[in-house]
Amino acid sequence: MSDRLVDGYDLVVFDLDGVVYLIDKPIPGAAEAVGALHAEGTAIAYATNNASRRAADVAALLTGMGVPAAPDEVLTSAGAAAVLLAGDLPAGAPVLVVGAEALRAEVREQGLTPVERLEDAPVAVVQGYGPDVGWRILAEASLAVRGGARWIATNTDRTLPSPRGPLPGNGSLVSVLRTALDRDPDVIVGKPSPALFQAAASRSGAARPLVVGDRLDTDIEGAVGAGMDSLLVLTGVTGPADLLAAPPARRPVYVAADLSGLFAPAEAARLLPADAEAAGGWRLADDGGTVRLDGDGAPVDALRLLCGRVWNGVASGDVRAGSEAARELLTSWGLPG
Repeated sequence: MSDRLVDGYDLVVFDLDGVVYLIDKPIPGAAEAVGALHAEGTAIAYATNNASRRAADVAALLTGMGVPAAPDEVLTSAGAAAVLLAGDLPAGAPVLVVGAEALRAEVREQGLTPVERLEDAPVAVVQGYGPDVGWRILAEASLAVRGGARWIATNTDRTLPSPRGPLPGNGSLVSVLRTALDRDPDVIVGKPSPALFQAAASRSGAARPLVVGDRLDTDIEGAVGAGMDSLLVLTGVTGPADLLAAPPARRPVYVAADLSGLFAPAEAARLLPADAEAAGGWRLADDGGTVRLDGDGAPVDALRLLCGRVWNGVASGDVRAGSEAARELLTSWGLPG
């Protein structure tokens, strides 16, 4: 019987940006990984906080990159937000939309009326990411919320991954209104709310889903909140130092360099307990009030090993290098070494 990580689960729920692609380019190996899962008959879902595309558009984008995807496999925060509003508002109700055309289309499809001005008497404001969101529409939204409109945010991702580095995400734009209004949105629909993951599991009838993401504050926290196992891949926003500093609510079960970790033995990706002394070619030893990392090997194995110690109370700054390879690795993570 295979001991591959993926074989322990009946559904794999992928985040997109930073996991499958960066903006509009596939991450190396992602298409092959997803294609292999499809070929084996593994159930797949895509759950994205990005509200700038509809499910059919996301599926088309993925397919164009060589990543197999059908619209009914995609769950977006835009679609979920529109469904939420439609359940609370009468048909045709005016909703002020801050975001991309995809969000307006989702609102319209749910039988509501997208508007852009306070004069249209919006009863709700829905805010999602859009590259052209500017001061004018944010000002209208601020006035509408002050006037009593309900405020729904599709997500609060502070940044979006890109080949040039993190860019401002919807959370940064939500912060503009937070500052102006001195309050939080009434509802935040996307991750880390567990709703998208729960909907994916419900759609497929999965009893044991696995969430795969690149962000601790959305993907992993959402999986923990949903009671689902998660795999953090290091192809997007989160880096090794971030994982070492993660609080309990943002700790994955597994970590891997990329999606190839799905097909490796589960124990090769599992985060190790505090008393673990070796992983791959790395060794840990207590050295007075510090911990010494020695040996050489795959960086992710050192990370799996160190997380157990750091999460058990050893400060990341108290990890010392016992070999040149360890020194180079710790320095690349921004640690003293």
